[in-house]
Amino acid sequence: MSKIVVALGGNALGDNVQEQLANAKLAAASIADLVAAGNEVVVAHGNGPQVGAIKIALDKGGFVVPMPECTAMSQGYIGFHLQQALGNELAARGVQKEVATVLTQVVVDKNDPAFANPTKPIGAYHDEATAKKLMEETGKTYVEDAGRGWRWVVPSPLPQGIREAATIKFLSDNGYLVIACGGGGMPVIAGEGGYSGIDAVIDKDFASAKMAELINADTLVILTAVDRVKINFNKPDEKSLDKLTVAEAQKYAEEGHFAKGSMLPKVEAAILFAKSGNGKKAIIGSLEQASAAISGQSGTIIMN
Repeated sequence: MSKIVVALGGNALGDNVQEQLANAKLAAASIADLVAAGNEVVVAHGNGPQVGAIKIALDKGGFVVPMPECTAMSQGYIGFHLQQALGNELAARGVQKEVATVLTQVVVDKNDPAFANPTKPIGAYHDEATAKKLMEETGKTYVEDAGRGWRWVVPSPLPQGIREAATIKFLSDNGYLVIACGGGGMPVIAGEGGYSGIDAVIDKDFASAKMAELINADTLVILTAVDRVKINFNKPDEKSLDKLTVAEAQKYAEEGHFAKGSMLPKVEAAILFAKSGNGKKAIIGSLEQASAAISGQSGTIIMN
């Protein structure tokens, strides 16, 4: 039996309630295959489209809600759908297993260089004049986003710890299928009065790698839109990769083979987990081929 952390992309879950309910069922089938094979599974997920929609809706309603609270809302919303779909799928297969969603706070360093260089666009689009007025009024950073308008950008610091790691590990060790670290977790920093939230977005792949390390998982599975990692992507000499050492993965990353906004953080997160202990294995593959990836028939394996 293996302990597996599965990281789902937020985009794979759709852009609205109906799409998300349908896609959660598809995800549940693949995850249930892993459970039925005897693995202990913890599920993490992204929240890109969902948290943006939450932020826009709250802004329109006149509610000024910080990013950690928006992420918490997305954890509940997505967790509800995944928890329901997984519970139904397991019950239909006659598998007796409880599913639990854990609201997860992820600790970041207030001195992380990312805070000096916010890069993650969030929320509504504005014209330039409105954006500059908002910057003057709030002190927040707005940037022009691909010709579509100006948007608020927040930092994306690296996760340093997970406050609920012991809870997640306890539940998993005792037979629960756990959903945690949704949207990369609510970013929190330590201060004199304890922990408090901070406006930021944590990459869900890095958060998943940190969680996998802290709960002593054997395998991190990062599910995306492609079956395998590729080099020379969309070029005549494109090549799919079945297995990489950490050194090989680092070399390809440094050579610029992986796009910053998509495959690069997945490869970097896989490298971090593979380096976290002897025998640790990370797999990058597609949702539809999750079981095949675990058995080595699909996906790209990264390990020392």
